[in-house]
Amino acid sequence: MQLVPKTKLTPEIPPIPEKIILDVGGMKCAACVNAVERQLSQYPGVKSVCVNLATEVAVVESEAGAVNPDSLAKRLTAVGFPTQPRTASGIADETSALQDPAERQRQEMHSSLRQLVIAGILLVLSGMGHFGSSVPPVLNNIWFHCGLATVALLIPGRPILVDGWLGWRRNAPNMNTLIGLGTLTAYTASLVALLFPQMGWECFFDEPVMMLGFILLGRTLERQARGRAAAAFRQLLALQPQVARLIANPEKVAAGSFSVEIPAKQVRVGEWLQVLPGDKIPVDGEVVAGQTTVDESMLTGEAVPVIKQPGDMVTAGTLNQSGAIAIQTTRTGNDTTLAQIVALVEAAQTRKAPVQKLADRVAGYFTYGVLAAAILTFTFWYFFGTHIWPDVTMPGGIEMLSHSAHGKHSTLSTDYAPLPLTALLTSLKLAIAVMVVACPCALGLATPTAILVGTGMGAERGLLIKGGDVLERVHQLDTVVFDKTGTLTTGNPTVTDCLPIKGVGKDESGEEEKLLSVFPLPLTSSALLQLAAAVESGTYHPLAKAIQQEAQQQKLSIPDAVDFHTEPGLGVSAVVKGTCVLLGNWDWLSWHGIPINETAQQVAQELAVDGKTVVCVAVGGTLAGLIAVRDPLRPDAQATVDELRQMGLRVMLLSGDRLEAASAIAKQLGLDSADVIAGVPPAKKAAAIEALQRAGKKGTPHSSLIYRDAINRVSTQHSVVAMVGDGSNDAPALSQADVGIALHSGTDVAIETAEIVLMRDCLTDVVESIQLSRATFNKIRQNLFWAFAYNTIGIPLAAGVLLPSLGFVLSPSGAAALMAFSSVSVVTNSVLLRLLARHS
Repeated sequence: MQLVPKTKLTPEIPPIPEKIILDVGGMKCAACVNAVERQLSQYPGVKSVCVNLATEVAVVESEAGAVNPDSLAKRLTAVGFPTQPRTASGIADETSALQDPAERQRQEMHSSLRQLVIAGILLVLSGMGHFGSSVPPVLNNIWFHCGLATVALLIPGRPILVDGWLGWRRNAPNMNTLIGLGTLTAYTASLVALLFPQMGWECFFDEPVMMLGFILLGRTLERQARGRAAAAFRQLLALQPQVARLIANPEKVAAGSFSVEIPAKQVRVGEWLQVLPGDKIPVDGEVVAGQTTVDESMLTGEAVPVIKQPGDMVTAGTLNQSGAIAIQTTRTGNDTTLAQIVALVEAAQTRKAPVQKLADRVAGYFTYGVLAAAILTFTFWYFFGTHIWPDVTMPGGIEMLSHSAHGKHSTLSTDYAPLPLTALLTSLKLAIAVMVVACPCALGLATPTAILVGTGMGAERGLLIKGGDVLERVHQLDTVVFDKTGTLTTGNPTVTDCLPIKGVGKDESGEEEKLLSVFPLPLTSSALLQLAAAVESGTYHPLAKAIQQEAQQQKLSIPDAVDFHTEPGLGVSAVVKGTCVLLGNWDWLSWHGIPINETAQQVAQELAVDGKTVVCVAVGGTLAGLIAVRDPLRPDAQATVDELRQMGLRVMLLSGDRLEAASAIAKQLGLDSADVIAGVPPAKKAAAIEALQRAGKKGTPHSSLIYRDAINRVSTQHSVVAMVGDGSNDAPALSQADVGIALHSGTDVAIETAEIVLMRDCLTDVVESIQLSRATFNKIRQNLFWAFAYNTIGIPLAAGVLLPSLGFVLSPSGAAALMAFSSVSVVTNSVLLRLLARHS
């Protein structure tokens, strides 16, 4: 017989993706973003690229080890975008060619202010030339204004011209390319008119000065607004402690032990640290000595300090207030809760909303389209427009050139009417206005600035929203599904009833005889509880915790158990004193062939109707008793459900518990029986969510669901579903849902899977996270609307569409002002989200 090679039998494991973060400089508008994405996407081994204009970050996904981050950085730097790879600590290496992003932003802000001041002075001097005889004669001299325009281009305008030229050379023209072409064209036309007065052209040297002044003003205001938008994230980064106090001799530990200061990044797991009053806690850890109060507002948004004593956990970045403590490190570096929050928030700011895709596609060809529109404008007016409407002239700048009797230039004066403009000059000025009014920058900033503000606000309030795509899905939600245990309930159940079943131990097989020496017959409630606690000692579940706590409160001895086996959502088994003991639900017992009499079923139903979860205990193949556990509702569960329903959302309950117990909880919350899906094991919860999403479509695989009747009862139409859960059992359902919302008290896998994480473990934060997501997405839509509206209205106006009928047209300087205002308004509108939230 020929053996099949082993490689044929082993499934191929897909390569693990790797994310590379790059700090990218030199991006000015959406066209630059498109150029960077194109350069990175063309690199071999790169799978996907996402570039954020507001944060100047690029996230590249590739196969592990297939792409060298330094090579990517060099590739972008070579085409005009200075780039450096983000180090593991998020701080640039000292030898890097690029400064730290925050320092670079400060330097760029100072440079923008200097350029703005110079441009402002030139603009004032240029404007003063139009006050007639009330100003010194030199300010009326046309050569003086030529000099002002020349200085404006060479000093404040030089970076714009250089970047525009570089963009043109790398076949990626951007906003600076359009501005550079507009200002140079206006300057050149004015210079020709000055040197060749016989042509009869008007000089408009004021136009380049005014265009650059307005544009630099707009960029400075925009940069300030972007700084305010990123303030929350910068504050989050500032929370990361830099120094830790290492206790050299943990064996003689005390809150006031001698310590040595070391960099926080050098602390290792298991080491002991001293934290004095006023210090930030440097790592995640457990208090081993001392008592204090800790301000955890950075994590939870709650201003009330929390008391910490030995055995309590503390989190990096929180503030020790009142006492000296010693902690033992449990997590360091990128594993701390704060580092994970920072990573989640930063990742969220690079995930684009699907609605941004249209803007990205437009931005990719925007500059080419504007150049084409400018050429068409010039062609139309030069060859047709000025002949169809011969009396139409485009108003000149503020400057109007008068001539002496000898035909030579004299000074500026408002006492003379403007000379008739030639077709060439009119067409040229209209084309310049078209190039200058276009604003790809507003399109590029519409989404990232809103996400920057929204996710930063969420981080301040303990709400981690993982990206723009999440915001859009939240905006479309119509159904919110809650897990019951640990989500709607406190997750701290207590035992209310322990009911032995008569007759246990009388099986002729004698399997229970081995227990007689420990548990005399008939089995008492205490003995039943002892057996249950022994079996539950091998698992971690809220019900197991409740049973063990009850046994401890009654001061019962718990026998040893071995051979533990757990089936999530069904039950657990173990061997106690040589006898198999089972704990679980009816399905668990049926699976093992254990009969259940009618009396036990009736008692169990009565307990479930009362809102209790029933745990069956079987000893040696016979039902031995029932243990009832009650898990009370969270105090804020009712308010949360009511607010969600007032928002127009359908609220549902999904539980693995019996229908009677789930219905009792639903009744307390005011939910209809049609909004309850019960008896769903963890492995089927994802299918339940999928059934809700696909309801109304043909071919929904209800036949594969053991709870198909419940699903058919509640599934009446297609839904956009959010799932709220906290445990690892909920992870598949969180992943399947359109929006997964996890409580931070839940397991790591649930938090990793969810799109929204609630750090405060407060159920009302479900409402707040949805409201914040809706408000942020509304800002995105408003920004995109205004960005498209500016260009849709501004470009035709600049092209002279109203010139024949109303005599109205945007001058080049007016077009520059409108373009600058468009970017500022989009960013300011995003910042208003924060201001409105403060007053709400």
